[in-house]
Amino acid sequence: MTTPNELRLLPWSGPGDKPCYLSTDDPNGYMSRLADGIEAVQLDTASELLEEASEALDNQDTSLDEMRCLAAELTGALWDVYRVATSRGRLLATSDPRESAY
Repeated sequence: MTTPNELRLLPWSGPGDKPCYLSTDDPNGYMSRLADGIEAVQLDTASELLEEASEALDNQDTSLDEMRCLAAELTGALWDVYRVATSRGRLLATSDPRESAY
């Protein structure tokens, strides 16, 4: 089983917007794969929103309401990406550096 400093931050929040963690030593277990899948969707969504934002900024006809909506969606996506980066950073920090050398 994992030690407390090896808990995985999951890509969703619990009640009261509190972080959820996974304690497992099986990276191929159901919950690990579910978290991986959700993270992939979140990263894809952020990528699509970045493309949409770039197009909206280039378009002089983009309305203020459209820009506000896009800014709100980008903010949500940025929070998701930040959570993924934090989770993966923790996983990298707790992995054995000798394993990543090969």
